[in-house]
Amino acid sequence: MSTKEYVKNIIRDKNIASITPTSKKGVQEICGRINLDNRVVIVEYGPATGVFTNYLLERITHDSLIIAIELNENFVQYLNENITDERLIVHHGSAEEVEEITRKYADGKADYVLSGIPFSFLTPELRDKVVKNTSLVLKEKGKFLPYQTFYQKDEHLKKYLEKHFANVHDQYFFRNLPPMRIYEASK
Repeated sequence: MSTKEYVKNIIRDKNIASITPTSKKGVQEICGRINLDNRVVIVEYGPATGVFTNYLLERITHDSLIIAIELNENFVQYLNENITDERLIVHHGSAEEVEEITRKYADGKADYVLSGIPFSFLTPELRDKVVKNTSLVLKEKGKFLPYQTFYQKDEHLKKYLEKHFANVHDQYFFRNLPPMRIYEASK
């Protein structure tokens, strides 16, 4: 997807942490943790130009659903203009509202939540609220899959994940610019 869109928006939006979309290898690494063989409800925080969204739309079943929650109005417009698929709902809003948003478009539960939002930019209270609300919307055995630039400290995300999830794993992934730290949290 468009690096130009990222650069154009990073100048105006302090909530964008990267100037380029996630690499194809990064998308494959993270999405490889998702079982796409059956119907799934996937929530995506901060889809930006839709790198993960497009990848998933090519692979999910015809009856699956992706709810993309995007705070940046320009990215919402970009997604609505560039991706037409009835399995995608683009919602202009904040990840902290995930409970209400999933109730509005699904049964209030998700199988997976992906997140590229920069948790280090959030206040500790908002970090905790987003992670807590995410744990509440996930179905039993659901997974929260946030990815961050690799220099993130544990206090930006990992300690919050460990507070709200029974199992938390992380790894560094260097085949992306900038390198990433990938988390997998499950109930």
